[in-house]
Amino acid sequence: MSLISQNALTKEVGKKKKREMVKDKIELVEEEVGDGDKTVVDPTRNNKRKKGRKEEDDEQLEIEEGKERKKLESFLFSNLYSPVGFGKDDEEEEAREEVDNNSALFFTDRSADSTLSVYEEDIESGDESADEQDNNERKPVWVDDEEKKTSINIAKINKLRKLRKGEDESVISGEAYESRLRAQHMKMNRGTDWARPNSQPVYSSEDDDSDKESGVVVASGYERPEYADDVLRSNEDLVLNRSVKLLPGLLEYSRLSDANMKDPSQGPINSVQFHKNAQLLLVGGLDRTLKFFQVDGKKNEMIQSIFLEDCPIRKAAFLPDGSQAIISGRRKFAYSFDLIKAQVDKIGPLAGRDEKSLESFEVSPDSKTIAFLGNEGCILLVSSKTKELIGTLKMNGSVRSVAFTNDGHQLLSSGGDGQIYHWDLRTRLCFHKGVDEGCLTGTALSVPPVGNLFAAGSDSGIVNIYNRDEFIGGKRKPIKVIENLTTKVDFMKFSPDAQILAISSRMKKNSMKLVHVPSLTVFSNWPPPNKAVHYPSCMDFSPHGGFMAVGNAAGKVLLYKLHHYNRA
Repeated sequence: MSLISQNALTKEVGKKKKREMVKDKIELVEEEVGDGDKTVVDPTRNNKRKKGRKEEDDEQLEIEEGKERKKLESFLFSNLYSPVGFGKDDEEEEAREEVDNNSALFFTDRSADSTLSVYEEDIESGDESADEQDNNERKPVWVDDEEKKTSINIAKINKLRKLRKGEDESVISGEAYESRLRAQHMKMNRGTDWARPNSQPVYSSEDDDSDKESGVVVASGYERPEYADDVLRSNEDLVLNRSVKLLPGLLEYSRLSDANMKDPSQGPINSVQFHKNAQLLLVGGLDRTLKFFQVDGKKNEMIQSIFLEDCPIRKAAFLPDGSQAIISGRRKFAYSFDLIKAQVDKIGPLAGRDEKSLESFEVSPDSKTIAFLGNEGCILLVSSKTKELIGTLKMNGSVRSVAFTNDGHQLLSSGGDGQIYHWDLRTRLCFHKGVDEGCLTGTALSVPPVGNLFAAGSDSGIVNIYNRDEFIGGKRKPIKVIENLTTKVDFMKFSPDAQILAISSRMKKNSMKLVHVPSLTVFSNWPPPNKAVHYPSCMDFSPHGGFMAVGNAAGKVLLYKLHHYNRA
């Protein structure tokens, strides 16, 4: 049978075939009865067409088998071994979507805010068809058939009586019992919206703007709730925290091993400070020993200790550049320790001054100037390089505390007259003086590393927080008054990002508070309830805020980890 006869349209159409030899070639002449048209075909060419058509059919069959194989693999293995690609044909995308829609991994909790859950409403109403429910909601992985057969008497058990809808109701089915439990859980725990894939949190425009300003970056694929299932298909972080704002109310922290556990001090701790590399911690106290610890939260190995025979340490601090440590006591002189050369040098007595004590000082942010508190309201400016007196500032009353601004060009001071002085260190003149509201004697000052605030503490335990520009401009009213301490404020410190302000008093046990600066509220869960802080005397935050060290009168340096910060 020839190729033409195989492709004939109908059996009723008669055909007349003739063979003719023309110039050594065979031609097949097909003459149809109705029309009389002729079709001339070369047999060799027909064989080639037949062979090519057969190859095309085989290729098409292989393609279809490949598609079926891929569809079956994706159904069985849930696309775990197929990489994510772009530009696929429509059939592959439709097959993948069909598989994804039918392969649910979790049971979706769609409980509403009301006491009646969505599941219970669906059971009672029964209006929606099964197809519509499959389209709107994923199927559970496993369903217990025994729930339909189980009956629970909720009137017999006291804890379950709250699940009743009426006083006469007693026995309910297992399905109704489950749905009511879910509804009760959602009623008592409304903060679990993150667990529902289709939930969309509502944010105000202010929150959106604040998130953009704070640098919150949402990982790709999670900006839209319909992509919530992708959380199981990627090892990418859900949220990349860069400078996220700290929330008020409760502070998340955990207690670590004491920073000086390898060598506890024999006397009260008066100074703790982190080095700028965040691993080296300086500890000094009345035992006349300056110690350096490598802080990791677990072992906290001691690196070096320096014994100063003639100087019980009242204060010790690193220069901001990390090259030296300044040590002072109730003496006419002080010491500087060179961390590179491991050499101790003496500072003072200062020429032309008769101060009997240089125990209090502050270091400028540029590491160039050390401000010692002198007699009769004098502030002694000493060069950190030459260790010589380079200038003197004079207050009206006695000076009790000083603080440099974050740019190092100005100095704030307070003392016995209850006023706050602002000094320009370039001209060494006082350009502003204002009364600290409600203060008789100022005892502590603190300026954050960033921002335009400052805090002033007094001997009555009151801490006033001011805006520096407004205070200099004439508005003397503090933006917040902290009244949580009842004894003299001895120490105040802002965190590196200025979101936390620590205030303490060494005159009362456990007298330490942490203030959430953006909201100007106190964290309610600090200090710990077991009075582990003892009598706090000093504290410091690590350069990135992850660690908080607290020194107390018992000779211990308590170390805490603040969970909000990712780095120490």
